Amino acid sequence: MKVALLTLGDPATMTGGYLYHRRVADRAAANDARLDFVSVPTWPWPLPVAAGPRLLRRLAQLHPDAVLLDSIAAAYVGPWLPKKGLPPIIGMLHQPPGGIDHEGLRRYTQQILDRRAYRFASKLLIASDDLADTLRAAGLPADLLTVVAPGRDPADNPVAPEGDLRQGRKAAVLSVGNWVERKGLLDLLEAVAALPPDAVTLHLVGDPDVDPDYGARVRVRMKEPDLHGRVVAHGLKTPAEVVGFYRAADVFALASVREPYGTVYGEAMSAGLPVVGWDAGNLPHLARHGVEGLAVPPGDVRELTTALRSLAYDEPRRRQMAAAAKIRSESFPNWDDTARVLFTEIRAVVEETRT
Repeated sequence: MKVALLTLGDPATMTGGYLYHRRVADRAAANDARLDFVSVPTWPWPLPVAAGPRLLRRLAQLHPDAVLLDSIAAAYVGPWLPKKGLPPIIGMLHQPPGGIDHEGLRRYTQQILDRRAYRFASKLLIASDDLADTLRAAGLPADLLTVVAPGRDPADNPVAPEGDLRQGRKAAVLSVGNWVERKGLLDLLEAVAALPPDAVTLHLVGDPDVDPDYGARVRVRMKEPDLHGRVVAHGLKTPAEVVGFYRAADVFALASVREPYGTVYGEAMSAGLPVVGWDAGNLPHLARHGVEGLAVPPGDVRELTTALRSLAYDEPRRRQMAAAAKIRSESFPNWDDTARVLFTEIRAVVEETRT
């Protein structure tokens, strides 16, 4: 079975959605399938919409059995559907219509175009239960939605970071995510700054240059005296290196306000880390407050500080939550499971179309 995945830009981009696609592509052959990437150019909005007809022609020329439409590319082909000669279209949604990183007119317009594209989809595969709930509430047909959650296993052969991540403090806190505003890095820095100096060393793993303005604000805050020597920025790391950080840390924290799945939460739990974040998005679907982690009211930096303090100074509680997180993660799919479900769903649509 040949599947063409229509996405945006470089498939090697290091974010959760792109990693999801590459990991299922790596497992396509094991599922008697092949997945080819077709990319919308990363021109400024809304110029990529003009590339829609050319991309649809290219898809038709590939003669796939199905088209998998990435949610970050849906708006760019929405105006040009339906297109004769295309096989069944299956949406792969990592975000709701309109996206999660846009506001105002951009979000409103993209929402309209996304919804138009999904009207021509035979199936919508959704990356999380939380996102599926959001889509049902927004009026998307419930019978078209199937959750295909990402795997919990980020990579084999982990590469350990150098040195002791605690650096003489009570605990090492790890946060994995690119430096964009919705990841809440400034809130996390404020929470760490409010802790006693011996409490935690915070390690940031992720691309600091995705949003230059926000990245500059994070760098300025890190340099202030109350955080001196308490935060280490490691930049972008390979999946194997990220696993090494998970295994070397004591606590995982991500103060993200909008996380449709939060793959890194599942990965951290699989490595045996208690997780800390806002009681929002998909985190409540993954970790129970007080059992596998601590989920505090969104935007309440004081409560975030309290959560980090409790895990830094109460090692028995931290270990208990770590063990619970590891056990809980065993109920999450691994990437072989994810790929099997995804290609099974696509194959069912293809076979139904042929009958």
